[in-house]
Amino acid sequence: MFPFAEMSEMGHEQVILCRNETTGLKAIIAIHNTVLGPSLGGCRLYDYASEHDALRDVLRLSRGMTYKAAVAGLDVGGGKAVIMGDASIKSEALFRAFGRHIESLGGRYITAEDMNTNVEDMNHIRRETRWVTGASGHMGGSGDPSPFTAWGVYNGIRACLEVVYGSPDVKGRTVAIQGVGSVGYYLARHLHENGAKLIFSDINGPRVRKVIDELGGTAVQGEEYFSTPCDVLAPCAIGGIINAQTIPGIRAPIVAGGANNVLEDEERDGESLVQRGITYAPDYVINAGGLISVSGELKNYPREKAMNDAGNIFTTVKRVLNKAQAESCTTITASNRLAEERIESVAAIKRLSIGSRP
Repeated sequence: MFPFAEMSEMGHEQVILCRNETTGLKAIIAIHNTVLGPSLGGCRLYDYASEHDALRDVLRLSRGMTYKAAVAGLDVGGGKAVIMGDASIKSEALFRAFGRHIESLGGRYITAEDMNTNVEDMNHIRRETRWVTGASGHMGGSGDPSPFTAWGVYNGIRACLEVVYGSPDVKGRTVAIQGVGSVGYYLARHLHENGAKLIFSDINGPRVRKVIDELGGTAVQGEEYFSTPCDVLAPCAIGGIINAQTIPGIRAPIVAGGANNVLEDEERDGESLVQRGITYAPDYVINAGGLISVSGELKNYPREKAMNDAGNIFTTVKRVLNKAQAESCTTITASNRLAEERIESVAAIKRLSIGSRP
């Protein structure tokens, strides 16, 4: 079944299917919007239940990257890639084959690491194309973007605390983090260093025990996470977990974390959170630090500037929350409006430029 209906529904420009039988590569690249610049977004490796699930995921993720870049004020568009399979298929040859597919697009899509891909994988891609970010320093890249994402999430949480409690101070506040991989771990460190109390949830038991041994805190399991009393629920793992089943049990006044596509249904679940009086920091706004980092790499910005720019997510999140309150809408609607307004304003400039040619 051709994906034109899904593409039309979400406003995509292009979808590319990538295959290499020798390496086992089966991948999809989705380019959502290039009005602001070339599409930029990570490459995710995941063992999807079906090809349609993979397509749906890459379409949602790439659209999210467009809005993330727009709200963050970056000059890039939204794209994403997914490779179908588990970690057993990873190899130098597979990622080099994928890199050749990226190269064939001539810079319309620039990749980076994402779920289950890492700096070494980006190094392999880099050997076939320059249209990759996040490779290691000796390959001309900026390395792992997770610390930048976590720094942005930390500052976004501070913004939520200021709006809800009147102070951005995390000291004494309880934050429940779901997923203590790269982003969740770095976020936990920032919170711990500034006096927050921590609760952790992760399907990887040894990982939870390790972070508790280092930073302190307690652990909860499974569905217990959603009903945990805390000041901030910070999902940093998979998407779709804030939904019709989990929202009624949430006992936190704030949901703000690093995961993508946290709401299963943006309109329905956004409204449900408003009805329950829960402040939600839109995921693509609060977790934009990684994108800010790799976007800065394209312009050869120093690491310090990327960290400062990621810290400015504090201001961006406050702007979104205040806009939602002023316009009596959900925070996701407010952030979408900000993104669409910027995209349309830049598109108008481009149309004017084209129309002005003699």
